[in-house]
Formats: sequence, structure tokens, C-alpha cells
Amino acid sequence: MVSSATRGRPRSFDRDTALDLAIRLFWRKGYEATSVRDLSEELGIGTPSLYNAFGDKKALFTEAVSIYDREYGGFIEAAIQDAPTSAAAVRRILLEAPARYTRHGLPHGCLVASGDAGTTDSEIHDSLQHLRSEKAQSLSDRIRADISAGQLPEDTDADGLSGYVMTVISGLAQRASEGATKAELTTIADIATRSCP
Repeated sequence: MVSSATRGRPRSFDRDTALDLAIRLFWRKGYEATSVRDLSEELGIGTPSLYNAFGDKKALFTEAVSIYDREYGGFIEAAIQDAPTSAAAVRRILLEAPARYTRHGLPHGCLVASGDAGTTDSEIHDSLQHLRSEKAQSLSDRIRADISAGQLPEDTDADGLSGYVMTVISGLAQRASEGATKAELTTIADIATRSCP
């Protein structure tokens, strides 16, 4: 029998664990298709506790994307920073994406690439578009630096090449979320690398 002292007490939970569950739910379903009820059930907490811990759905999604990009993403930035040349960075990004988007035990695809699919919320769309644009700009800047250093032809279109790479990996993420295997995605990535300078 539940005592009057414990009845109605909010269920305790680990915030980081709950946040990771939210990240994975948004990763699978996207912002628009994920309801507050879905989140409450996935996290195992009542709606009041959800709001108390994270704010509204939009605030939770924003926090989830930030943590996702740091904990589950980051391979694009790492390639740009660590590869010896922009050409090597491009190759590394394209060839690493298939494994990243089909990791065992995690949702397939990419939250940053498709988390805003179908949403009519301009703030959500704009925030993810800004994040995607930042990644593309970082790659463009790296390519432009190599052009200036004579490592790439002067007529290389830095923005065009960066846009191409980002478009390919966005497509790979989409295909992964639809069930494509790592091997299938790697075949596509191999073709894409051969078309790059």
C-alpha cells in the first residue's frame, strides 16, 4: 500500500540518461513526428516532470541536438581539423559517413541532417539549417586555404565542392534511415570520392 507521504511524489530519474533517450527518439522520428506523449513514454516520466526538467518540446529538442552534435556527431569537424589537406578531409568525411550513419545499437541516419524534416516550425528549421551551413562553411574555408596554398587548382569552386560533399552525406544519412546497409552506402561514397579533385 502506498503511503500518503509518497503518493504523488514526482518520479526520480537521471537527467543525462533521460536526455540520451530523448536524443535517440528525435533521431529516429524527427522533431515534428515526436509528440510530448512519445517523449514522456520513452523517458518514463510524467509530462509535468518532463517540462520541469527540460522545458517544452522545442527546448528539449534544441538541447538534444547540441548534445547529439557533440557526442554522436563531430566527424565532419574532426576531418576538417585533422586531415593533412582538404582533399584528404573530403575523402575522410565521405568514407566515414557510411559507418557513422549505420552504427550498431543506434538509430540510423543523422539527427542534424533530417531532424527538421516535415516541420513547419521555422525556429527548428532555421537552427538546424544554421548548423548544417556552419559545417559546409568550415569545409569551404579549408578548401579555400588549400587553393591559396597551391594544393588545389585555382579554379576549384570551394563552395561548390563543399556543397557537393554535404549533399552527398545528407543523402547517405537519408538512405541509412531508410534501411540501406553500410556496404551500400560505402559504394555510393566511393563513387563520390572519385568525382572530387
